[in-house]
Amino acid sequence: MSETVRYTYRLRPGRQAEAALLLEWSKCRFLWNEAVHQQKRGLKPTFCKLSKLLTEARGRFSWLREGSQVAQQQTLRTYMATLDASFKVKGRGRPKLKRRKDTLPSLEYTTRGFRINNGRLCLPNKVTTPVVWSRDLPSDPTSVRVYQDNLGHWYASFVVRRDTVAAPDVDGAVGVDWGVKTTATTTNPDFDLPHLGHRKRCAAERAKAQRTMARRRRAKGQAPSKGYLTAKRQAARVEKQAARQNTHDARQWAKRVVDNHALIAVEDFKPKFLSKTRMARKAADAAIGACKRELIDKGTRAGRKVVLVPPAYTTMTCAECGTRAKERLGLGLRIFECGNCGHTDCRDRNAAKTILATAERNRASADDVRHSIASFRDGGSGAVRAGNPGFAGRNPPDLSVGSR
Repeated sequence: MSETVRYTYRLRPGRQAEAALLLEWSKCRFLWNEAVHQQKRGLKPTFCKLSKLLTEARGRFSWLREGSQVAQQQTLRTYMATLDASFKVKGRGRPKLKRRKDTLPSLEYTTRGFRINNGRLCLPNKVTTPVVWSRDLPSDPTSVRVYQDNLGHWYASFVVRRDTVAAPDVDGAVGVDWGVKTTATTTNPDFDLPHLGHRKRCAAERAKAQRTMARRRRAKGQAPSKGYLTAKRQAARVEKQAARQNTHDARQWAKRVVDNHALIAVEDFKPKFLSKTRMARKAADAAIGACKRELIDKGTRAGRKVVLVPPAYTTMTCAECGTRAKERLGLGLRIFECGNCGHTDCRDRNAAKTILATAERNRASADDVRHSIASFRDGGSGAVRAGNPGFAGRNPPDLSVGSR
């Protein structure tokens, strides 16, 4: 079997090549903004209408005709995909205007618009740039995205097909509970992901660069000085280094969990609300969302069964007898004590075991966590107890992200 993935490489464009890429981006940004205006005016643009307008505009304006038609066409395709997702994906807003000072350049080319010659990426209008080939491409790329990050570095992301490597056959199961003090607590302490605090270690260097920015900031309306831009670049470099360290640690941890477990029960935790609490800085340093995304992605690619369990009542429910506490546990209480059976365990460890028991019974309803755990411990036939008739007489929902 094979899968479609992206292979990203660093580009080393010269001064002329970079100027040509920025000029091409300005034309694509103009087309994106025109499509946004079409939508705001209620003209209900479609890809066919936008393509027709692009043909007319290229015939009327010579500066637009000098650009790559492939990149401009792909810009409109990307806009329509973004607009379509805004109607289907919850929380996704409408496409917005791309301002020059706020938006980073990004260009897309299909096979008609690029080629690789002697290790160099060749783009339209005689733009060639060396590529840092950190690894070989598994197959011929079908498209490429050329973009610039906030440090000014250019990258090329190729879409390729590669053969999937079969994951080892294992029988283990693990439950994952997310937290701030410990990023990921599992049912097996050997697979815990501690809070590494990469951003905290870089805080002093980042604060120094930000103070330099504050001293060198000019009045509103004046162009920023070279010293200000240098300090801004230094602050961004420190922040990106910490983000890359978090991503690397999350990938290594997720691979270790996936290689040793067939069933992975993951708490469907949304860390967004933590940004409005006093734990916002530490929660951002933990990068819970990145760890969760890597674990689900690697588990699905490896063919593991990944089950998302709602976090409701998992901390209040005993993993041994299924009894739910009558009062919510405060964050200061790190030890869970069951008033019914006397079970004592780490608060997060008990929640991870509760999540795993819920996934093994394939009960993922927020109101059914306690009942499913109790029926699992009692060795019942899976019938739902009184008080939650919602699952009576029908099969439980299948919330698996992937299956073996």
